[in-house]
Amino acid sequence: MPASVVPVLMYHHVSPTPGLITVSPAHFAAQMCWLKRHGYTTLTLDALAGFLAGEPVPAKSVVISFDDGYLDNWVYAHPVLEQYGLHAVLFLITRWLGEGPLRPHAGQGNTPLPACLSHHAGKTAIDAGQTDLVMMRWSEVLAARDAGTFEFHSHTHTHNRWDKIYPGDADNKSKALAHDLASSRNLLTERLGEVSSHLCWPQGYYDDDYIRVAEAAGFRHLYTTEPGVVGADSMASRLPRIVVKDRGLGWFAPRMWAYRQPALARWYLGRKSR
Repeated sequence: MPASVVPVLMYHHVSPTPGLITVSPAHFAAQMCWLKRHGYTTLTLDALAGFLAGEPVPAKSVVISFDDGYLDNWVYAHPVLEQYGLHAVLFLITRWLGEGPLRPHAGQGNTPLPACLSHHAGKTAIDAGQTDLVMMRWSEVLAARDAGTFEFHSHTHTHNRWDKIYPGDADNKSKALAHDLASSRNLLTERLGEVSSHLCWPQGYYDDDYIRVAEAAGFRHLYTTEPGVVGADSMASRLPRIVVKDRGLGWFAPRMWAYRQPALARWYLGRKSR
């Protein structure tokens, strides 16, 4: 029987360095092992778009999404996904990615691993222009894509909140966002050879102007941080996702069961958002 709803799980960091929006490698590995052992299909965003258009997907379908493109996604998440043959989606902040050779990851024996900063320390490093300490390199993006562990989409070019930079100025806000999205699309096309119709909003913020500009730029599937599961009746311009916490299977497993039950998922996630 095909799925009636699809949960889109949301991760940021997978790292042994504790901090905000961070899941430990041990918990992430346990969660991915559980999905594999219980027969889940990890969808591409093209498959999710097909589901929205009425195409069937397997009953146990899930999207594993990551935001930003942190170095720890390569060092710790990539080898786990590769080990279990799972596929994830990564929304990249294109301006923050740099050049250089591949760095070691956790699937390479006893090779010393690069340090992965906490979320707070990473923000400080980015503000100081030291993005290579925090973010993936383009070489790592290509390696992960070729391995099939990640596909890559836009999280804008700068991660700026243009509504805050131009408060009350809808014209300049829209112009700045349009330039930002064009820069992201151009760089993704240059580096990956293509760009998709999928966009994730920085900090989950959007308004009617944001949606209009994004759709004019060629983005049709817009991802938020609003809690919920994606159903056939979901609006492509307001797709919900589910935050995954740094918790073990006693937390993860019952929620994954609930997220497959449309009424229960909507009730539970609606209750948690209040």
